Amino acid sequence: MSRVFDALKRMRDQAPPPADLSVEAPEAVALQATPAPPPAPAPPPARELRAPEVAAPVMTSTAVEEPPAVVAPPPVPREEPEPPVMIPVLPPVAETVRPLPPAAAAPPPVPVREEVPAVVVPRRRPPANGITLNGTPAPTVVIPSDWSAVLAAVEEIPYDPFPDAHLIDATRPHEAPTEEFRTLRTKLNHIQTQQPIHSLVVTSPSPAEGKSMAAANLALAQSQLAGNMTLLCDFDFRRPNTHSLFRIDRSPGITDFLLGKAPIQDCIKRFAGTNLYVFPAGEAVINPLELLNLKHVRALLAELREVFNWVILDSPPLLFAADANLLSTMCDGTILVVRIGSTTIDSITRAMQSLCENNVLGIVVNGARRGELYSKYTYYHSYYYSKPE
Repeated sequence: MSRVFDALKRMRDQAPPPADLSVEAPEAVALQATPAPPPAPAPPPARELRAPEVAAPVMTSTAVEEPPAVVAPPPVPREEPEPPVMIPVLPPVAETVRPLPPAAAAPPPVPVREEVPAVVVPRRRPPANGITLNGTPAPTVVIPSDWSAVLAAVEEIPYDPFPDAHLIDATRPHEAPTEEFRTLRTKLNHIQTQQPIHSLVVTSPSPAEGKSMAAANLALAQSQLAGNMTLLCDFDFRRPNTHSLFRIDRSPGITDFLLGKAPIQDCIKRFAGTNLYVFPAGEAVINPLELLNLKHVRALLAELREVFNWVILDSPPLLFAADANLLSTMCDGTILVVRIGSTTIDSITRAMQSLCENNVLGIVVNGARRGELYSKYTYYHSYYYSKPE
């Protein structure tokens, strides 16, 4: 190893000196240029790590040991700054219209519901009282508020019923029919103490079952009590029968008052010496149901139940007209009259279904045989009442 270094030293000493490369400036310069400003100092070059230079060995005849190979470390990569990203500005692209797909591939069009323009129908001007009857304005009906003056102006007529009307007689209280209606009166008066009931509708499933006779006898039985003012109204405008039972005039009556042809004090009659008032049906009309649908009919019944203790209405049969169904909604209760041997179970069922079940107070059975029902009353009353001599 020492021999190698000695050979290298001798070679360095024998090398010629380097030539002088300096150039002398001219002594005199006629025009001296203005010195340029010193350039900006350049950034120092990146320091590069290099392996130390090793001179090549001199080959001599003397055998020299070769030094071990020196492996240079790998160069460290220089971190260069990333160049700025330049985003090119593209010119605006013209909008292109795409052609529509063929008709076969296009989806079916959605049906659009056309809006129907609203049709404004001119409204008819209602009449003065807001009620029409068969397309014509109904007359204005004034319901009195001072009923004491009305009752004082009511005409009194003698009590003269039809002989074959089967009406109870107050002078003969021992008869069995009178006692039956007294029993019915007692039950109704007891119900009146439990709930406010002052107006009743007496009807039947079919005609000729005795509803008019039952309504008249119940009104007579109620009027026999002291201070028990009772009003019997004939609302059967189709086949009225109350005026025939008491042999009074049919008109003026209810229809005349509702049509504005007569005041109410001229339509109501009172039997002299009794508490019974009668309101007959009035003249015949061709539209009884339309007349009952007038607003002042309900108002009239509401006023009458405040004046009289009992207001009893005779109405048409249930299965032949809708009048009784309408009147039952305006009154406090309904009594159904059936006849033995005439009314069927099917008729009673249909009649009950047509009425509100909570509004039916009871059923009156008519047409019982005298021997089956009245024999016990004959024996009972003959024990207490002596026959006149």
